[in-house]
Amino acid sequence: MNIKTVFRALRHKNYRLFFAGQSISLIGTWMQQIAVSWLVYRMTNSVFLLGLVGFFSQISTFLLAPLAGVIADRHHRHRLLLITQSLAMLQAIILYILYVTHAISVWHILLLSLFLGAVNAFDIPVRQSFTVDMINDRDDLSNAIALNSSMVNAARLIGPSIGGILIALFGEGTCFLVNALSYIAVLYSLLSMKLPRWERSMRQKEPVILQLKEGFAYAFNFIPIRTILMLLSVISLVSGGVQALMPVFARDIFHGGPRTLGLLVAASGLGALAGAIYLAGRKNVLGLSKVIAFTAGLFGLGVFVFSRTSLLMIGLPILLFSGFGMMVQMASSNIILQTIVEEDKRGRVMSFYTMSFMGLSPFGSLFSGVMAARMGADNTLLAGGLLCIIAAVIYAFQLPRLRSFIRPVYIKKGIIAGPIQ
Repeated sequence: MNIKTVFRALRHKNYRLFFAGQSISLIGTWMQQIAVSWLVYRMTNSVFLLGLVGFFSQISTFLLAPLAGVIADRHHRHRLLLITQSLAMLQAIILYILYVTHAISVWHILLLSLFLGAVNAFDIPVRQSFTVDMINDRDDLSNAIALNSSMVNAARLIGPSIGGILIALFGEGTCFLVNALSYIAVLYSLLSMKLPRWERSMRQKEPVILQLKEGFAYAFNFIPIRTILMLLSVISLVSGGVQALMPVFARDIFHGGPRTLGLLVAASGLGALAGAIYLAGRKNVLGLSKVIAFTAGLFGLGVFVFSRTSLLMIGLPILLFSGFGMMVQMASSNIILQTIVEEDKRGRVMSFYTMSFMGLSPFGSLFSGVMAARMGADNTLLAGGLLCIIAAVIYAFQLPRLRSFIRPVYIKKGIIAGPIQ
C-alpha cells in the first residue's frame, strides 16, 4: 500500500487543518462518551438507564437531521460548523461544572445528552457535506471521506483507552474537562481556513418544506441510495445496542472495570481504524458495492460470536473484526452516496445518511437496554448479530440491480467508461 495514496487528501491545506483539529477534538469526544456511560452505570446499576442515555444522546439526530440537511444546502457550511462546535464545547463545560460541584444527576445527563444530540443533528450532515468544500480535486474526495473515518476511529482507539485510565485515577470529570478543552483545536483550525467566497443560492428563497420534500423524494426514489440507507440502518441499530451494552460486558461478563471498558471500545476502534486505512488505500470507488455486502455480514458475524464468549482475551480480537466490518460498511456507504449524489442535494442526502448512521442508533440503545433487562446482554447481541447477517445476504442478492442504476451515474461523472467490477 502506497503511503502517498493513503494520505493524498492531506495535500489540500484546508482539509489538512480540518484533519488536525478534528483529530484532537474527537479524542476528547470519545473520552467523554466512555465517561458518561461509566458514570451512569456506576450511579444506577441499570442497563435500562444506560440504554436510555444512549437514546437521548442521539434521538435528536434522528428527528432533526432532515432539517439540518436542508440548512446545509442553503447556508454557509463553514459558519454553521463554527456554531455547532462552539455549542458542543459549551455542553462539555456544563457537564464538567455539574460534576465538580457534585450536583450532577441522571436527569442532568439525559438533558445534556439530548442537547448534544440536537447539536450533532446539524453538525454531522454539515461536516460531511463540508468535506467537498475543502477538496479542490474531486478525485481525492473518496480518500478524504476514508481519512475522516480513520480520524474518528483513531480517536475511538485512543480516547477510550486514555479515558479508562483517567476515570480510574481521577474520576469521570477529568474526561469532561479534557473534552471541553479539545474543542479549541477544531475551532482554531476552522478559523485558519481560507475558503472561496460563498455565494447565496436563489433556492434559499424557496420554502424549507418544499426542499425537504424534494430531498426525501430524491433519496427514496433512487434505488441505490434507498437500499444503501436501509442496510446502514440495520447496522446502526445493532451497533447502537453493542455500544450501549459494553459497560455490562466489561463489568458483569468480563468482571472488569473502566479500564476493561476502555479496552473493549479500543479493540473495536482498532478494527475500525484498520478498515478506514484499507479504504483510504483504495484508488477509486469501483467494487465498493461488494465490499458493503461482505463487511456488513462480517460485522454481524463478529457480534454473534462476541455474544457467546465470556473470556476477555477472546472477546477483544472478535471486536477487532466486527469493528473492521462496521466501519468499512458505513464508510463505503458514505463514499458511494457522496459519489453518486447530485451536488445541490448533497446536504440533504448526507442528512439521511446521518439519520441512518447516527439517528437510528439511539433506538438500538434503548431497545437493547430493554431486551437486556429481560433476556440478558449476551442474548440481545446474539439476536442483533443474526439480524445483520440476514440483512447483508438480502443486500447481496440485490447487487446486480443496484449496479444497473449506479453505472450510468458513474459514466456521466467520468468515473468509469465500462462495466462496474
